[in-house]
Amino acid sequence: MSSATTPPDSDPTGRRQVHSMLKLYYGMNEEGKVESLDPCDINGPHFDPEVYLNKLRKECSLGELMDHESCTVKQIRSLDSDMQTLVYENYNKFISATDTIRKMKNDFKKMEDEMDCLSANMAAITEFSAHISGTLQDQHAQITKLSGVHTLLRKLQFLFELPARLNKCLELQAYAQAVSAHRRARCVLQQYSHMPSFRGIQDDCHVIMEQLAQQLRQKFRDGGSSAKDLSECVELLLQLDEPAEELCDKFLSHAQSRLEADLQGLEAELIDSLFIDRGCNEFVSNLCLVIASYQELFINHPQEGELASKKIPEMANGKLHVFVDTLAARYFSLVERRIQEEKGVGDNSLLVRALDRFHRRLQAISKLLPGSAVPSQGTEIVVRAARERIKQYLSALQTFYHDSLTDVRQALAAPRLSVGGASASGELLTSLSNFILNQLKSVLASVHLFTAKDITFSNKPYFKGEFCSQGVREGLVVSFIKFICQSSRQYCESAGDRGGSTPPALLLLLSRLCLDYETSTISYILTLTDEQFLVQHHTPVTPVTALCAEAREAAQKLLNHYVKVQGLIISQMLRKSVETRDWVNTIEPRNVRAVMKRVVEDTTSIDVQVGLLYEEGVRKAHSSDSSKRTFSVYSSSRQQIRYAPSYTPSAPMDTSLLSNIHKLFSERIDIFSPVEFNKVSVLTGIIKISLKTFLECVRLRTFGRYGLQQIQVDCHYLQMYLWRFVSDENLVHFLLDEIVGSAAHRCLDPSPMEQSVIEVICERG
Repeated sequence: MSSATTPPDSDPTGRRQVHSMLKLYYGMNEEGKVESLDPCDINGPHFDPEVYLNKLRKECSLGELMDHESCTVKQIRSLDSDMQTLVYENYNKFISATDTIRKMKNDFKKMEDEMDCLSANMAAITEFSAHISGTLQDQHAQITKLSGVHTLLRKLQFLFELPARLNKCLELQAYAQAVSAHRRARCVLQQYSHMPSFRGIQDDCHVIMEQLAQQLRQKFRDGGSSAKDLSECVELLLQLDEPAEELCDKFLSHAQSRLEADLQGLEAELIDSLFIDRGCNEFVSNLCLVIASYQELFINHPQEGELASKKIPEMANGKLHVFVDTLAARYFSLVERRIQEEKGVGDNSLLVRALDRFHRRLQAISKLLPGSAVPSQGTEIVVRAARERIKQYLSALQTFYHDSLTDVRQALAAPRLSVGGASASGELLTSLSNFILNQLKSVLASVHLFTAKDITFSNKPYFKGEFCSQGVREGLVVSFIKFICQSSRQYCESAGDRGGSTPPALLLLLSRLCLDYETSTISYILTLTDEQFLVQHHTPVTPVTALCAEAREAAQKLLNHYVKVQGLIISQMLRKSVETRDWVNTIEPRNVRAVMKRVVEDTTSIDVQVGLLYEEGVRKAHSSDSSKRTFSVYSSSRQQIRYAPSYTPSAPMDTSLLSNIHKLFSERIDIFSPVEFNKVSVLTGIIKISLKTFLECVRLRTFGRYGLQQIQVDCHYLQMYLWRFVSDENLVHFLLDEIVGSAAHRCLDPSPMEQSVIEVICERG
């Protein structure tokens, strides 16, 4: 019943039969591969030679049959060769296996003999052991009891001999053995201290151990032993229940006395140029030794038993941090005082090397004492020293700039030997610009020592990026450029009508210097700085365009001020010449007044001076009769129509009305308009200010006949020479017309001089 109910899949035998039948049906072998049923498959199990040959004869030509025969022969030979090789290999393996079997027979025979001997020996041992156990069975309990008594007696003997043993160890300075022996017996003596005999032993041991502790304290206090001896001394004192905190304090106190002696030596030689080197070689080195020794004694030494539960390393580490921070603060104070004494701006190599050694030695403290603030404080000192150095170099550059300007002012104040010597202003500008640029390059080369590859702190991200970007570029180069622009603008704030004490030539030279900075110098300097210091603009920096705009603003302001000052100088002469003369009772004019000649001379000198620094500029096309108008400007039909009615008693029209109508159709002249950076614009501005002043002074005076004629002569003379300096000759014509017209309106007897006479006087003058 059970076999009938069992499913066929659960019987392994039945399952194999089913699988075999399926494989047979599908033509598969035992490995699960499909067997070929083709009788022409030469590698299949159902291969039929006759069928194969018949097929070849039917399908292949004679040549193909011969080729197939050749191929088959080659395969047969290859198979024969493989079969021979296989037979030889198997034959060799068969011989080797035969030798191995023969050898194994001999080895197993020897092993059987040894096993028989071992079996006999084990039987003898078992029999002998049973005999001993039977003999000693009755005495086993007694032996155990006697062994316990013997052990107790040995312990008691150790306790009674302990004082003598401790004294002997004390004499031989075997402190470790003495402490070990006392620790072994301390618990027993404490437990049986109520018994007089044990109490006496305990008292004797206590006295001896107190003496030993005293000697260890003295040895620890002297500190002359090796680090290993001190470590052993500290460990023994801790095992003798010496307070760990007190030991730490004693060690640090002893070390502090020696380190303070080093600091006092540094204070005594504060002016020594090798101060930082000595501090690194003495104080910092000794401090590192103290840290290493202290850590070996109290922190890194493994604690066991009761000492491990006292958390001595945590307490000792806290005391060490306080100790190091206190002494380092005093040392840093001395270092900063010494660095502040480095006021010279010469060679930086000694200072940089000293700071590098200082920084490297402090990194050793960071490795010895992780988490200490000393290395970061030292790094801040290095950074502050570098910043202070940059400030000193900036101050030196500013002083150099002021001294250079002083030399320029002295050169400008020197008497002019000839007109050709006026080229000195151009040479002064070139030399001043070169001096400033060379001095700035020299400073950058000195500061570049802080970023040398062999300087450890130069490659630190916290130093290099900030130092190069905010320190050198912004704090030194940009600040110096801004200083040049600001100090130049200050010359425009001079009080007084004549521009204060600032020479006008200096204003012109500084305006050209600022303009050159705007066009090329600023871009060159900042590019040089960025390339030399590999400045990465991660932080906001001043763009080149902003500096160029500031320089151009300073140049514009200086040039405007120069025009104003020169215009006021000429205006002052014209104003005095008008105010100090009696225009009503003057004599008939026979020549041009000297002040007009002086105005033309000064204007010509200014033209030469400006032309050395600025380009010519653009002029409006001159009329074809510009040279002739120097003689006919006041005799033209327009002027005759304008003035003739007012000079005759029967004038049909009011001259003021004609003048006002003429002004309506004239262009408005802006006297103080911004000046362009060229010679024509500068001279135009100066002449506008001068002639406008002349016009306003004329409006405040009353003229007689000859006074009006003198104004005519002076204006014609000015027109002969001034038109060539301005951008538009009509501007000069218009202002001079206004001056003569204003004088005619304020004349008591307006009788103008003949134009031919005016021309003769001006040619002669």
